[in-house]
Amino acid sequence: MKNSRKISICIPVYNGAKTIQNLVHEVREKLNFYELEVILVNDGSKDDSESVCIELSQKYDFIKFIALRKNFGEHNAVLCGLNYASGDYVVIIDDDFQNPPSEILKLIEKAECDDCDVVYSKYSKKKHHWLRNIGSKFNDMVATWLLDKPKGLYLSSFKLINKEVVAEIIKYKGPFPYIDGLLLRVTDNIQSVTVEHSKREVGESNYTLGKLISLWLNMFVNFSIKPLRLALVSGLIISLLSLIVGIFFIFEKLANPQLSVGWTSLMVSILFLSGVQLMFMGLLGEYLGKQYLDQNKTPLSVIKKEYL
Repeated sequence: MKNSRKISICIPVYNGAKTIQNLVHEVREKLNFYELEVILVNDGSKDDSESVCIELSQKYDFIKFIALRKNFGEHNAVLCGLNYASGDYVVIIDDDFQNPPSEILKLIEKAECDDCDVVYSKYSKKKHHWLRNIGSKFNDMVATWLLDKPKGLYLSSFKLINKEVVAEIIKYKGPFPYIDGLLLRVTDNIQSVTVEHSKREVGESNYTLGKLISLWLNMFVNFSIKPLRLALVSGLIISLLSLIVGIFFIFEKLANPQLSVGWTSLMVSILFLSGVQLMFMGLLGEYLGKQYLDQNKTPLSVIKKEYL
């Protein structure tokens, strides 16, 4: 007997030709008691992912496939897929098979028992590449400060969202989405559950250092003004210290008129203050640049094909 709830599985696909077919088959097997919907979003893959996804969508009527015209990024692809989800719960899962589909049941059970808006997965032991693990820890610390994230909450890409919250976050139309930032804006009824995490068997992580930095900057600039407040406070502190040092030098000169002012200390001060100014100008440039691209109607994603 089938459960009355409908479950949508949103899978952003990037170079997942070797894993996506087995992932879909296992999702279907583990969730056979639910009305199932799978949304595959090909984010400009360079391998045969598109043809594999087309074949799957033609074989199974519960699969929707959307192909993007280029690589827009994981969060853009996920938000695109969420616009096609119609389930009571939507589960976001990566295409790399590191999250076993059987663990989706734990997310659903937690959401049903505690009536949660969002359920994140957390891992007793992560088996990502070391670079991504370092990036995740840094991202977690930054998100706690910038987004007022609860300290014990791990922002995993493997998560469940109920349909009411999905309806709210897909209202975002800017070109730089950050799914976790959107969720934290909408609700604080968030829980987490421990799940298994498998070692990646095929391919390598698509998260490069450049992509991680881009994600951090996106979170910095698009979802908080705290960096600007930090710049303001830092500027006030530096100005105060400069005033104190200036007063000290004035009194020292009055006390000893023959004292020669040091060239080294002058150059160090100039270089330090110039560096601080350039850093803050760069921060302001990031904010202005994002606003410019947003006002210029930069697309969140562009769809090439749909198989619904």
